[in-house]
Amino acid sequence: MQFLNLAGYRFVKLDGLPALRDALRCRCRELSLKGTILLSPEGINIFVAAAPPAIAAFREFIRADARFTDLRFKESRSGSQPFKRMLVKIKPEIITLRVPGLDPAGDPAPSLAPVDLKRWLDEGRDVVLLDTRNGFEVEAGTFRNSLHLQLKSFGQFPQAAEGLDPSLRDKTIVAFCTGGIRCEKAAPLLIQRGFRNVFQLQGGILQYFEDCGAAHFEGRCFVFDERTSLDGNLQAKDAA
Repeated sequence: MQFLNLAGYRFVKLDGLPALRDALRCRCRELSLKGTILLSPEGINIFVAAAPPAIAAFREFIRADARFTDLRFKESRSGSQPFKRMLVKIKPEIITLRVPGLDPAGDPAPSLAPVDLKRWLDEGRDVVLLDTRNGFEVEAGTFRNSLHLQLKSFGQFPQAAEGLDPSLRDKTIVAFCTGGIRCEKAAPLLIQRGFRNVFQLQGGILQYFEDCGAAHFEGRCFVFDERTSLDGNLQAKDAA
């Protein structure tokens, strides 16, 4: 049996979180989904997997809520269910940074489409690729000549960013992560700290793989489920 893996997030101001949590729990149970959905006042973050018809029904359900109509999803397939259970949780942030004043929904950093990043790299443009992921993720694979901060958790990013070379303030920086959510917070933080020309890679590495393959990328992209990592074709190591 083939499973469809669905990942997506959106920074959007949310209220009524307990009722939303209960509705999502009920629908996920009805559809036999497994995975994790995080809710917070700043938005929603979704990682779920199930048979394709159930995923299609879930997408229809979630997009019926006007707050999530524009939520973009990434899909990939696996031969087994990568999640063990279904969790829907309320947290202070959908991706923890603990920095006051950041508003990715209302005041985002400019985004850069994967095809535009590939074009820049093909042209040899002077751009700093900043990997905002944890050190063990970087070890699995990253963009060639990218810069990373040896993070053990994303919560360390604000402090680690203080150690960036001041000369980078005048460089073009493209912050990236797995699916976009971390760089969507990291990029505004860098702008807040005085870096002048910062972009976030739209959809992260996974969207880049979907649009551009593995060009300029070395290794595999670590993912937080039983697939462990994906190649430039969004395939797990055990994929048929």
